[in-house]
Amino acid sequence: MLGTLLNGGAIVVGALAGSLLGDRLPTRVRTGTTDVVGVFVLVLGVSDALETFSPELRAAVGPAAVLVVLGALVLGGMLGELVDIEARLAWVGERLRDRVLGAPPGGEFELAPEPSGPDRDVLEHPLGASDPRHRFVEGFVITTMIVCVGPLAIIGSLQDGLSGDIELLAVKAVLDGSIALAFASALGIGVAFAALPLLVLQGTITLAAAAIAPALTEPMLLALTATGGVLVAALGLRLLEVRAVRVANLLPALVLAPVAASLLS
Repeated sequence: MLGTLLNGGAIVVGALAGSLLGDRLPTRVRTGTTDVVGVFVLVLGVSDALETFSPELRAAVGPAAVLVVLGALVLGGMLGELVDIEARLAWVGERLRDRVLGAPPGGEFELAPEPSGPDRDVLEHPLGASDPRHRFVEGFVITTMIVCVGPLAIIGSLQDGLSGDIELLAVKAVLDGSIALAFASALGIGVAFAALPLLVLQGTITLAAAAIAPALTEPMLLALTATGGVLVAALGLRLLEVRAVRVANLLPALVLAPVAASLLS
């Protein structure tokens, strides 16, 4: 659990620092950092997604390697859209917002989740006319998506649970802390609460690692990494406002891909 605690702590520290800096952090630093993070996340995702075409995965599942990843993404996306995971995540953010900031006057605040990452207007004018409750939810939802989705969260937690090696999660902590600093300067303290779902997700994987390790074959891990890479690349596109990908609704693919690889290997 040490790696996950380090990761969560980095998010809280980064978010607190960003909230204190606020508009004293120059606009060009906020937007520039977001662009850098978006590009890095895109490159990281593409790098992992290329495992789809790795000789190891092809040798394990045959020519259907590409279909394993693509099929998992298509079917997983359909399931995610039916359940609407992204809207449910936004609902969690709204409940958390009400507990911290109090219920909004005049009725319930309806959130239309920003589909393309943090709005550039909010990044450039963090203390402007934008509703602070919206910023709280947006900060929580967007940061949660970035820090909780991806192969580092899963493989790093497995590595921590199985061997106590926190190297991958330490790298992730640096990345997530930087993200929290940049986003909190624009979106506020809601970013810090992204540490909660991260602790639950990564902590659960870490604690369960010993039990699931015997069932995770190399083809399953390769399929998981490749599929997670596609989701991370989609997050990069979302951060750069290239395409409004509802990444949360693709999460079921992270379960379907390794299952399909296991059946075919």
